[in-house]
Amino acid sequence: MTGGNGVELTVAGARKRDAGRGIARLPEPVRSRLGVLSGDSVIIQGDSTTVAKVWPDDGDEDVVRIDADTRANAGVTIGDTVRVRPATVTDAESITVTPTEDLGEMEPTAAGPLVKEGLLDRPLRRNEQFHVDGVGGFRVLETTPGGSVRVDPGTDVDVVPPEEAVRQRDEGDDSAASDSDESEQEPGGTTYEDIGGLDDELEKVREMVELPLSNPDVFRRLSIAPPSGVLLYGPPGTGKTLIARAVANEVDAYFDVISGPEIVSKYKGESEEQLREAFDRAAENAPSILFIDEVDSIAGRRDEDSDMENRVVAQLLTLMDGLEDRGRVVVMGATNRVDAVDPALRRGGRFDREIEIGVPDVTGRREILDVHTRGMPLADDVDLDRLAERTHGFVGADVASLVTEAAMAALRRDSEKPTVSRADFETAMAAVEPSAMREYVAESPTVDFEDVGGLDDAKDTLERAVEWPLLYGPLFEAADTDPPSGVLLYGPPGTGKTLLARALAGESGVNFVHVNGPELLDRYVGESEESVREVFELARQTAPTIIFLDEIDAVAGKRGETHEVTERVVSQLLTELDGVVDNPNVVVVAATNRKAVLDDALLRPGRLEEHVEVPLPDAAGRRKIFDVHTDRKPLAEDVDLDALVAQTEGYSGAEIEALVREAAMAAIDDIVLAHDPEKANEYADEISITTAHFEEALED
Repeated sequence: MTGGNGVELTVAGARKRDAGRGIARLPEPVRSRLGVLSGDSVIIQGDSTTVAKVWPDDGDEDVVRIDADTRANAGVTIGDTVRVRPATVTDAESITVTPTEDLGEMEPTAAGPLVKEGLLDRPLRRNEQFHVDGVGGFRVLETTPGGSVRVDPGTDVDVVPPEEAVRQRDEGDDSAASDSDESEQEPGGTTYEDIGGLDDELEKVREMVELPLSNPDVFRRLSIAPPSGVLLYGPPGTGKTLIARAVANEVDAYFDVISGPEIVSKYKGESEEQLREAFDRAAENAPSILFIDEVDSIAGRRDEDSDMENRVVAQLLTLMDGLEDRGRVVVMGATNRVDAVDPALRRGGRFDREIEIGVPDVTGRREILDVHTRGMPLADDVDLDRLAERTHGFVGADVASLVTEAAMAALRRDSEKPTVSRADFETAMAAVEPSAMREYVAESPTVDFEDVGGLDDAKDTLERAVEWPLLYGPLFEAADTDPPSGVLLYGPPGTGKTLLARALAGESGVNFVHVNGPELLDRYVGESEESVREVFELARQTAPTIIFLDEIDAVAGKRGETHEVTERVVSQLLTELDGVVDNPNVVVVAATNRKAVLDDALLRPGRLEEHVEVPLPDAAGRRKIFDVHTDRKPLAEDVDLDALVAQTEGYSGAEIEALVREAAMAAIDDIVLAHDPEKANEYADEISITTAHFEEALED
C-alpha cells in the first residue's frame, strides 16, 4: 500500500551509532514505494505518532530501523507493526523543552546551546522525548508553529526546569496536562542501542522476557505457562546486567535489582525475608523484572555445612514456584559461575532458559566501540575497524574503559577543545588489560615470522596447521576434512619454540593464551584438573585462540612413571584436546625439549598430531638470526656477519641473541669508561659495535 496511507513496516532496532539522532532507516524498495529520499521526513504511526528523518538502509525487507526514543514516541517496541508515510515539516521558530533526567551540575537554562546543536536539522513534534549525547534526556513541551517542525540555525531553543514545566502544565489546558502526565511515565536509561555485540543473545532474552510481559494473552491462548526466569551467565563485564536493564526499559516494566551479597545476613531468617519482600514488590508493580545479580552467592549448591545458604536457596525455590500466582513477573539471574548455582534452580519452571553472554568477537567489539564513541569527537586517523581487530579478549566493560582512557588522554593533551586521536587510543591500549584473558594471556603478540630467523620448514608447517583453518574455513568444509587439533614443537633449548608460537599468534592476529606447564600443578586434589579446564574454557570464550602449553613435559609425562597428580592432569588434557576437535577456532600448540618423556596418548592423531622439529640452526639459519638481532644496531664497518656465522656453529637462536646483546653491552662499556659517567649519555651517537666487541662476547 502506498500514497497518503503509507506502508506497513515491522519495527527493528537502530544501528548503534544512530541512537539519539531521530533517524528512520528504510530500505531502498520501501523508500521508492513511499516516494521519499534520504534526508526527507516521515510520520511513524504506532500506538502514538512521531516523526523521523529518513536515512538509507541495506536489504529489501519491509522494516524500519528506529532507536529507543523514536520507538517510545510511537508507542511501539521491536517487532511491532507501524504505518509509515511521508511527512510535511516546517522550520521551527522556537521550541521549549524540559529535562527528563538529572543534568548533574548543569543548569537547565545553560543546556540550551548544547540541546540546539544536538537537534539541528532534526524533525520533532510536541510531547516527544529525545536524548542529546553528553547532556541527557528531554521532552518537547511546545513548538512554534505546531505540528511537525525541524530545528534549524535560526530556531530559538528554550530549556525550562522541570518545576517550570509542571507550572506551565497546571496553567495550560487539559490536553497539555494529559500529555505531561504521560511524559512522567516515560522510561529512561539503557536501551537496546546501548548494547553492542550481543544481538543474538538479546533476541533470546527478548523472546523469554519481553513477550511474557507485554503479551501474556499469547500464552493463555496456547494453554501454557509463560517462562518464569532466565539465567544469564558468562565472564564479568560482558553485559548481563545491561541486557536486563535494557529489556525492562523497552517494555516499560518495573525493574528491581537484588545484589546477592547484599541480602546475606548473619541473623536467621533475614535473608529469606528480604527475598520475600523483593518478590512482593515485583508482584505489586507488575509487569516487572526482578534481577538477581551474582545469583551464585546466594544460591550455591546446597550441602550439610551451609545452613544459611541452604535456607536461602529453599526460599528462592519456593518463591519462583509461586510466580504463576504473582502475575506478570519474570526473574532474571546473572552469574559468572553458572556451575556453582544449585541444580534445583536450573530446571524448567524456575530458570527456564540459560543464555550465555560471552566475550564479543571482532564484529561485536566494533559495535561496542560505536556505542561508546557515539558522541565523541574522533580525529580522522582513528580507525575503529582496526581497533576492533586489535582488542581480542576485551569484554564490553573493557572497551568502555579503553574509550574512557583514550578520552582522558585527549583531555590531558588539550582541555579546551579535545579531539580523540589514534595516539590517544594507543596510550589507552597500553593501560587497559583485557579482563577475559587476564590470568594466563600474553595478549596479541607483536612479533611475527619476520622476527624469527630461519626455521622456514617449521613456519610453513605451522602456517598450514594453524593459519589455514582460520583463513580458509570454506575450503576445509568443501574438502570435508578437519584441521589438525594440536601441534607439538620439539627440539633443544633456545631454538625458538616459544618465539615461533608467539610469532604464529602475531602473524594470524588471534588471541594467545600462554601457559607454562608447572603453573597448572597444585598439591590439592582436583585443583590441577580445574586449572586445565579453565584454560580451555577461556580459549573457547575468546576464540579464535592459540593455547600455548610451554614445557608440557612437566605435566604430561608417561602415565605409570610419574606422580599421581601428573597422571590426572594428563587425563584432563586428553579430554580437553578431544573437545578441541569440534572447535576449529581453538588450536593447541605445545613445546618441549624432551619429547621422549611425553605420554603416548597425547601424541596420537586427533590430539597433538603435528610434530614439528625446531632444530639448532644451520649456517643459513644463523645468518638470518643475526640479521634479525642486528637489524637496528649501530654495527661498525669491520663487522663481518658471515664470519660470525662460521664462528657460532652449534649455537641456538637464544645464544646468538645473547651474543649480540653482550657485544652491544661491551660497546656501551667503552663509551661509559671513555667519558665522565655523568655525561656519558651525551655521546650516544658515538656508539658503534665493532668486531672486537663481538670477539669479547664470544670469549665470554
